Amino acid sequence: MDGTLDHTMIRVADLEASLDWYQSHLDYEEKDRYEGDGFTIVYLGPEDMHEDGAMLEITHNEGEEPDVGDAWGHIAVRVPEGELEDYYQQLMDEGVADYRDPESCGGRYAFVKDPDGHEIEIVQRETGALWSLDHTMIRVEDADEALGFWTRKFGYDEVGRWEADTFANYFVEPENAADEAMSVELTYNYDGRTYDMGDAWGHLCVRLDDLHDDWDQLMTREATDYRDPESCDDMYAFTKDQDGHEIELIERDLEADSLFPF
Repeated sequence: MDGTLDHTMIRVADLEASLDWYQSHLDYEEKDRYEGDGFTIVYLGPEDMHEDGAMLEITHNEGEEPDVGDAWGHIAVRVPEGELEDYYQQLMDEGVADYRDPESCGGRYAFVKDPDGHEIEIVQRETGALWSLDHTMIRVEDADEALGFWTRKFGYDEVGRWEADTFANYFVEPENAADEAMSVELTYNYDGRTYDMGDAWGHLCVRLDDLHDDWDQLMTREATDYRDPESCDDMYAFTKDQDGHEIELIERDLEADSLFPF
């Protein structure tokens, strides 16, 4: 099982407004697009993204206004070390709303929001393309179960943690992941709160070596059988973590004409 994080998917109310926001402010380019019956899927990412870098998938369902729940946290994008304030100010000059500036975050990171209210953290990294996806944060109700899910089901490693008085953050990623690859941030609050999933948060996608063999392995490891390969025309599949976060499983031919298996 390769296990590289391929993309993270969010739903948006106005496709053109969202595309304009990400292309204008984060310099993303459209990698591929699929027009379905009543919906559109667009893959976005930096022009020079690494082959193991993750894309942002934007899904627009006609006539729907997605609800951002609190089980979904944010995506994080990279800027060079020491240039956080410059890039944050650039976004402010471009008209992006001031949500959490670097000063309010101790000069270590900052946050903005896209047109649908999806939070975007800005982090400083020595590697990775400008604005490339660094991690996706989701909230979990049991840290032990969440870490067990990613380490046992997918063979991920815990590569970092931050434990505060009221919460903890745990970072997981595949063994020997490229520096440019995206990781998953699991946020656990100690007060026993529960979360609303909403429908603006879609899923994480894990790239596999062999969809059917790796699906069988996940079933052996007692992953949730949510949408098996056969029910998805043997093009992809879905499982869920212990909190109900959806995880897509897909094989990816990086040399194919289309990123979509349809």
